[in-house]
Amino acid sequence: MMKISRDDYNKYSKQIVLKQIGFAGQKKIFKSKVLVVGAGGLGCPLLIYLANFGVRNIGLIDNDIVEISNLNRQILFSHEDIGKYKVDRAKKKLKLINPKIILKTFKTRLNKNNIKKIFSNFEIICDGSDNYTTRLLINDYSKKMKKILISAAISKFSGHLFKFNFRKKTPCYRCFMPVTPPLEKNCDTEGIASPVAGILGTLQANEVGKTILNVNSDLNGKMIVFDALKSSLRQIKILKNPDCINKC
Repeated sequence: MMKISRDDYNKYSKQIVLKQIGFAGQKKIFKSKVLVVGAGGLGCPLLIYLANFGVRNIGLIDNDIVEISNLNRQILFSHEDIGKYKVDRAKKKLKLINPKIILKTFKTRLNKNNIKKIFSNFEIICDGSDNYTTRLLINDYSKKMKKILISAAISKFSGHLFKFNFRKKTPCYRCFMPVTPPLEKNCDTEGIASPVAGILGTLQANEVGKTILNVNSDLNGKMIVFDALKSSLRQIKILKNPDCINKC
């Protein structure tokens, strides 16, 4: 049986005191296995909060290097990281936050040839990718492998968050977006207000925590839409598409 050390108790005492977490919940957090796809505007705040929450088994996949245009929203990085691989810099900085993290990095792009092997070691998949092709690939394999998928996307002054627990009967991302749209919409093409990235990445981290603890998991099969200009959040139920190729 896992024991919580005195140092861990002191570090996480403000969480352990919460009745929804306690000692048992904190142990679940320590043992959980979470994969983050993309160390970008979403992935950076997500990773920071997972590390501070106490998640120790984290996978990170990204093959990009840090560019100056990333720095306004990718809050793990600074000017000294420019020109270096994101996964390498993220690993170094997350170890400073939580030295007990076991961070497995994948310096590659996710594709049909490697996705099954990478996904096999993780229970929760967090999608912070910046293109529809990757997003649909992640959705399809998460469903096929019965993973829990927490996906977010951002553009301009808005963002949305999905959760799909494929251990249960649920619609999938293809029910909402059946095929790749002809025009790619992402931060490069549309622009992004940096706080929006932080808010959606933090909402992803919050949903990971709720999933690990099995607390208020009513977001399954639903979407949260955030509008920064109106400071509004609304929830939308995703309906199963009878023509979905994943046979939802």
